[in-house]
Amino acid sequence: MLNAALDDFLDSIALTRNLSPHTVRAYRGDVRGLLEHLIRHRAQDLADLDLSVLRSWLAQQQTLGAARSTLARKAAAARTFTAHARAAGWISVDPGVRLSSPRAHRSLPVVLNADQARAVVEAAGPRASDANADGADGTGIGPSARVERAVAMRDRLVLELLYGCGIRVSELVGLDLGDLDGARRLIRVFGKGSKERVAPYGVPAERALEVYTRAGRPVLATADSGPAMFLGRKGGRLGQREARRIVHMAVAAVPQTPDIGPHGLRHSAATHVLEGGADLRSVQELLGHASLATTQIYTHVSAERLKAVYRQAHPRA
Repeated sequence: MLNAALDDFLDSIALTRNLSPHTVRAYRGDVRGLLEHLIRHRAQDLADLDLSVLRSWLAQQQTLGAARSTLARKAAAARTFTAHARAAGWISVDPGVRLSSPRAHRSLPVVLNADQARAVVEAAGPRASDANADGADGTGIGPSARVERAVAMRDRLVLELLYGCGIRVSELVGLDLGDLDGARRLIRVFGKGSKERVAPYGVPAERALEVYTRAGRPVLATADSGPAMFLGRKGGRLGQREARRIVHMAVAAVPQTPDIGPHGLRHSAATHVLEGGADLRSVQELLGHASLATTQIYTHVSAERLKAVYRQAHPRA
């Protein structure tokens, strides 16, 4: 019965809550662990799932060294499961409504300064001027060299869009050719929960895009590539792991730069937009955050801008 309850719960949240596959996998592991804990308490069925079992399960996770953020996620998964169990009639009282969890610490993001970000982006792929030089279309060089050059063009565009648009790596690798509006320099992305939004990109990304679509992607494309914008060496859609490797390699090529991944570029983009004078609401829309509270984490790195505004505007500054 417990396995059947777990399967029914996973089917329900996948259909009704529009959660990402990653979140569904996390919930599966969390709820399976909770049910195994229930069995170890010699429970016969879900009716034995009460608040004491939930609390002892979380306490055990804390003893095993789970981080506060992990405990918060597990508690959220448990509450979602018990609410579903109550609605399905498996239990008469929902014990999850009384389950509290530690508030996760919100660590400050590591960001690059503007010069570091520029150097990281330029560390990958040819510049537009180089790519437009004679022979840059691959004529006169062997197939292997043409592929390497196409990959370099792709990598440059990957970094230009991750930093220039502040999009998530999952949004980047999910881009199709039809998602780009070149006339208005806009891209359509699908964020968490398949929420659609539009993000602008700048002139450097426009140049990298033109180079890649003209001389890079056609080299990598195969009959099975479909509409995917970013392609791997074998013509399939670029995966998130490879996109992360591209970022880490570019960061490693710039001395004295903190080791960040794609999300670090997103943090950096948000920080630099705020420092440039954008308001939080605009940055929230740019990043696709559901809550303004999520966007506010970036304000800590704009302390100098806050001081400047204070000195300019406050009569006692």
